Amino acid sequence: MAMKMGRALPMALLLGLSSAALGQGYHRVRSVALPGPGKGDYLCLDPAARRLYVTHADGVQVLDADSLKLVGAVEGVPHAHGVLVLPALGKGYATSGEPGSVVVFDLKSLKRLGEIPSQPDTDVIVYDPASRRVFTFNGASHNATVIDPATDKVLKTLELGGEPEMAVADGQGALYGNLKSSAQVIRINSRTLKVELRWPVAPGDAPTGLALDAAGHRLFIGCRNKLLVVMDAADGRVVQSLPIGDHIDTTVFDPSTRTVLESCGDGSLSVVRQDAPDAYHVVENAATEAGAKTMARDPVSGRLFLSTAHGAGAESAFHLLVLGQ
Repeated sequence: MAMKMGRALPMALLLGLSSAALGQGYHRVRSVALPGPGKGDYLCLDPAARRLYVTHADGVQVLDADSLKLVGAVEGVPHAHGVLVLPALGKGYATSGEPGSVVVFDLKSLKRLGEIPSQPDTDVIVYDPASRRVFTFNGASHNATVIDPATDKVLKTLELGGEPEMAVADGQGALYGNLKSSAQVIRINSRTLKVELRWPVAPGDAPTGLALDAAGHRLFIGCRNKLLVVMDAADGRVVQSLPIGDHIDTTVFDPSTRTVLESCGDGSLSVVRQDAPDAYHVVENAATEAGAKTMARDPVSGRLFLSTAHGAGAESAFHLLVLGQ
């Protein structure tokens, strides 16, 4: 019997069965309590420096990505939302939703270097390597702030015509962004700073999560009506839609396994496999925790980091959830 079982596993792998089908799907590896009450928003991983940046209440907590020990914090970031690190410049950026600004900090000391005025509800922050510009997407203000990281000066406030959520850069001069309020994806020319195209995400609605398969020219759009919409990044054609969990906030594409990961506030992680550029299927819906809707993936270990908080106000318990396979 032992010999037969030993031979069956390699055969299953040869047949292309998913890791979830073999009982090796995403599961909890660890939970790490972090100091202070309140909730958090986005996480940012610097894989080379092995640092994990976790926005939390009015600051950013910085952890060693391997030991998960707290190594420091960026303080004084009211209503912290997103983090961006630019190792070549030795500095990072953290967005403040209130009053609406970007805090610049030193990557080594984590001390504040300055603050750049933006717009109310400054949220997601993205670096575009083609134009060498930083873009913040400001939800309630319906616009984007364009920053020159060489001088930390605002170059332009770009009107978007709707409430933005996540955005991604393709590295070739195009930025794609969700407009949650109008159920659209927009394409921005990062050099001319103009919105060039608008595409509907129907049958999706209220798009929040967004990821890009740059090589395959596919956008993955997580929508709050519990759908993942796959879109052709060249012409806006909707390729396929698939069911996911409720209250999606972060979408990640893992090119090594050709999977799309959707972290949802209902306590689930939806995993979708790419079979071909126009063919996808749901692999699993793994359990996480209620409220764990933002996520970062470590390309070195393959682990996922999600943050959430239990309770309310001063009694809330903020912590980091680690998933592995």
